[in-house]
Amino acid sequence: MTDSPAPALSIPEVAAHGRRILDEVGTAVVGMRDSLELALATILAGGHVLFEDVPGLGKTLAARSLATALGLDFARLQCTPDLLPADITGSAVYDPATTDFVFRPGPVFTGIFLADEINRTAPKTQSALLEAMAERQVSIEGSTYPLQRPFHVLATSNPVEYEGTYPLPEAQLDRFMVRLGVGYPGRDEEREVLRRRLDRRQEQAEVRQVVDARTVLAMQAGVEATDVDPDVLTYCVDLVAATRADSQLEVGASPRGSQNLVLLARAVAALDGRDYVLPEDVKRVAVPVLAHRLTLTPTAWASNAQPQSIVRAILDRVPGPAAVATATR
Repeated sequence: MTDSPAPALSIPEVAAHGRRILDEVGTAVVGMRDSLELALATILAGGHVLFEDVPGLGKTLAARSLATALGLDFARLQCTPDLLPADITGSAVYDPATTDFVFRPGPVFTGIFLADEINRTAPKTQSALLEAMAERQVSIEGSTYPLQRPFHVLATSNPVEYEGTYPLPEAQLDRFMVRLGVGYPGRDEEREVLRRRLDRRQEQAEVRQVVDARTVLAMQAGVEATDVDPDVLTYCVDLVAATRADSQLEVGASPRGSQNLVLLARAVAALDGRDYVLPEDVKRVAVPVLAHRLTLTPTAWASNAQPQSIVRAILDRVPGPAAVATATR
C-alpha cells in the first residue's frame, strides 16, 4: 500500500515498463498479448477490467499473472451463488475481549481484487463492488473505509447462456472500463501451452514481479501527460453520440463511455511510447470500451445482433479527424 504521491514517469519510461510487464506475463500466458496490453492500459488509465469468455481459456491465469508482475497486493474471490456482500467488503465482528464490534476487512481491501466468475453470484452481492469500484472506498454500518491506492478490479465472467450465471446489472457493467474477450488460441499457441506445462513439471506458472505499487502510481501519473487533440475529443464524442442514435439500440453509451474512450486511448498511446493520441488509438479501444454499455432493442436482440458489430459499423460510418497534430513537448 502507498499513500504518498508518486512522481510522474516520462512517456518513454512508461512504455519501457509496460513492455517489461507484458513480456513477463507472456512467460505464463500464451497468445493473449493484445488483450493483456489493453488490460494493462486500463489499469494505467485508472479503470477496471472484465474478462468475458467461455471457461478454460486462461482468464484467471492472465489476471493473476498481471497482478504479480505489477507487484500489487492481490486477493482472489471465487464467486458462487451463496456469496454474501459481507464476504467481499468485510463486516463488524463482536470481540469478547473488548465487548465491542471490530471491523474485519474483506478481500476487497487489496491492490488488485480478482472477482472470479463474477456473474455466478447474485446481483445483490455483485452490487457490493459498486462503491469500491467507483469511489475506492467501502461504507459499512455508517462508517467509510478507504481502499489502498492503486486499487483495481479484474473480474472474469462466463457467457450468460451458461447454466448458473446471473447477468451483470447495467450499473455494474458500466463501472468496468473495458470488457475483453479472450478467444480460443490458434493451433500453434495451444501446442505451446501444452509444451510449457510439460516443461515446467508443475501446475503453477511462475511470474516474477517487475514493478511495485509506487511505480504503478508513477506510470499512471505519467499517462496524464499524454496530449489529446481537440479533434480527437470531438471524434470520441461523435462515436458515442452515434450509439445513442442507432436504430438497433435502445440505450446508447453514457458520457462515462466517452470519457473512458479518451482515457484508455491515452494510455494505449503512452504504452506505444507516444505523448499524443491518434484516431487509430480510439478505434482500437472503441469496441472493448463501448460494446458492453449498449442495450439492444427487442427487435435487434431477436435478430441476434451483436453490440460489438454495431460499434464496428459505427466506426466505419463516423468520419475521423482529417489530420491530428502531434504534441511538441
